[in-house]
Amino acid sequence: MDVRNRADQLREASNPLFNDRKLKLGTFCSNLSGGATMSSIDGVLQVKWESTTALARLADEMEFEAIVPVGRWKGFGGSTNFNGQGFECFTWAAAMGALTRNPAVFATCHVPTMHPVMAAKQATTIDHISSGRFTLNIVTGWYRPEIEMFGVPLMEHDTRYDMAAEWIEIIKRLWTSEEEFDFEGKFYNVKRAVMAPLPLQKPYPAVMSAGVSPKGRQFAAQHADVNFINLDAHDFDSVRARVDASRKTAWDECKREIQVWTNAYIFQGDTEADARAFYDYCVFKNGDWEGVENLVNIMGLNSLSIPVPALQNLKQHFIAGWAGYGIIGTKEQVVDQLTLLERAGFDGIVLTWPRYIEDMRQFKAETYPLLQQSGLR
Repeated sequence: MDVRNRADQLREASNPLFNDRKLKLGTFCSNLSGGATMSSIDGVLQVKWESTTALARLADEMEFEAIVPVGRWKGFGGSTNFNGQGFECFTWAAAMGALTRNPAVFATCHVPTMHPVMAAKQATTIDHISSGRFTLNIVTGWYRPEIEMFGVPLMEHDTRYDMAAEWIEIIKRLWTSEEEFDFEGKFYNVKRAVMAPLPLQKPYPAVMSAGVSPKGRQFAAQHADVNFINLDAHDFDSVRARVDASRKTAWDECKREIQVWTNAYIFQGDTEADARAFYDYCVFKNGDWEGVENLVNIMGLNSLSIPVPALQNLKQHFIAGWAGYGIIGTKEQVVDQLTLLERAGFDGIVLTWPRYIEDMRQFKAETYPLLQQSGLR
């Protein structure tokens, strides 16, 4: 075997996304104001370096597999201007890679905002900083005012993925080629492209894509190692069907096996009643309902003829935790729900909490030991 492909250099040896734990865990949106919670309650995440590093250290201590930031350039207005303040993903990830030992360190990149040669070089730098734990999360962009900040139009949905396909092809060639190459496509033209050093991970760093639409799932199936999906229903059969559909697309169209991840938010209390009371306090009494209205309008959800009760329910999930899978209850119920998600077929879950630091500390002290006892970790 070529020395460059030795087993100790393969990404499975360094990137924890490829470990054998039954359920991998991560944090989500720990680089932005509010975290994933659109509420004015005390304890929501503030954009301070000591706060984001506190969350990274908690994830590191529990040997979480992932720290996933959200790429955000503009907030959503309302009373909290949710996610309006934040740290840029690549520079943030470089620091996270230096500060932690265990998790895969992600950078989320909007394709139209960064040239692939620059993205490949920055990703490689972080891979070296983190000793082979970097993962690239590819997003094509949907927030028009944000994309227009860069002086480019928001393309039609499927065209964005066509552009992303060229973008990641160039990046992977840079990650793997020791020779110069030319690339001429519809969206990019590069001449005599080359990069040194190459990433530590072989054949190249792990890639995640949050594709939900048919075109998005097809892109993830062809180009990603992890397909991140949002759930539009929370009953077991629907969740299982969504996971199975992602895996089926990857295998049927590309003969590839991929991981499937999602996000979940946790409201934990000493009793279920306590947890639900806290949820009501956070979402209904202190939620940023003006901000979430802006969010669903930007996403075009108000124009989809969604029944009013269903749309109201979706807004609640956005306020509580970026429309993730809601986990509300005691520490035992939290473990039960995470077990359910593993049974539904998920490889990993990125988690958020409304009072991010305080609640994650409680999770570490009270809930994580039960997850270990359950065999999930």
